[in-house]
Amino acid sequence: MRDLSSIQPQHLDILKEVGNIGAGNAATALSQMLSKTIDMKVPAVKVVPFHEISDSVGGEETVVAAVFLRIEGDAPGNMFFMLPLHEANELIRQLIGDPQLDLNEEPMNEMGASALNELGNILAGSYLSALSDFTKLNLQPTPPASAVDMSMALISAGLVELSQAGDYAIVIDTEINEKDKDNSTQSKGHFFLLPDPDSLDKMFLALEVCVDE
Repeated sequence: MRDLSSIQPQHLDILKEVGNIGAGNAATALSQMLSKTIDMKVPAVKVVPFHEISDSVGGEETVVAAVFLRIEGDAPGNMFFMLPLHEANELIRQLIGDPQLDLNEEPMNEMGASALNELGNILAGSYLSALSDFTKLNLQPTPPASAVDMSMALISAGLVELSQAGDYAIVIDTEINEKDKDNSTQSKGHFFLLPDPDSLDKMFLALEVCVDE
């Protein structure tokens, strides 16, 4: 597969199914960690050109909280998880119990940054675990790194080393619902999966999906 534009609808259906399994695993882990009811789902998976990635989170100048991880193993690549800043603040406030938290403060609140990294680690780990179970490939996330900035600035910085990966990214939409007795808080985040050359072929061949349609 020369680039991600070759992906067919059935490929995305498989990735969505994998994503929902991973989201279910992540929701269980977060619920146990927080002693709260967390629901998660993947409403959509799509392929977008790099120059349109920022549109998924509201535009190039939208300030977002992002977690970056490198995928190592049999099918290496890179992964971003991004949330609009106001949603990230609300979610992390819920996670750590600090109603005054602002991830955009400099330096970033240490506990907030740790919670954001842990959130990204749980979500990415759950998704990659599900993908690994489906493909029987060894896929492991590196320790996460987090930052707050305009979406295009973060994406551009992260993509400097990715020019060989092609012109497209897989976007995995994620809805996170935190429920308690009085209210329900929803956050809409986005995974951006950027496989290294040949990695996507390995994934789909392992899933017994033809990649040359």
